[in-house]
Amino acid sequence: MENSIEVIVEPRYLADQSNLIKDRYIFAYHIKIRNHGGETVTLKNRFWEITDANGEVEKVSGAGVVGEQPTLYPGDDFEYSSGTHLSTPWGSMKGYYEFEDDMGGRFTVQIPEFDLKANIMLQ
Repeated sequence: MENSIEVIVEPRYLADQSNLIKDRYIFAYHIKIRNHGGETVTLKNRFWEITDANGEVEKVSGAGVVGEQPTLYPGDDFEYSSGTHLSTPWGSMKGYYEFEDDMGGRFTVQIPEFDLKANIMLQ
């Protein structure tokens, strides 16, 4: 079942919300989750590892995404946007979603690791 769920991530740096003097770099990411399988599934939980350029790791988990636990029928997409901040100009994120099928079975889907890079010019 796991390989029938596709996760596509598009990160971007938010220069207008960041503060380089205070080492606060803000990033947004847009995620599309697509159900290529033949079963209906519900996204129950999310788990993230956010790593900055110093190797500091923040772990984040919780129910659903952006306050929702979306149900994806066969062929459905679900999209959402969220964000994070780092104290360094680059880092990465990875994680997984926990889904539940119609029979109550749980399975995980990996979120591909992606880079967070501030496009700043250093003088």
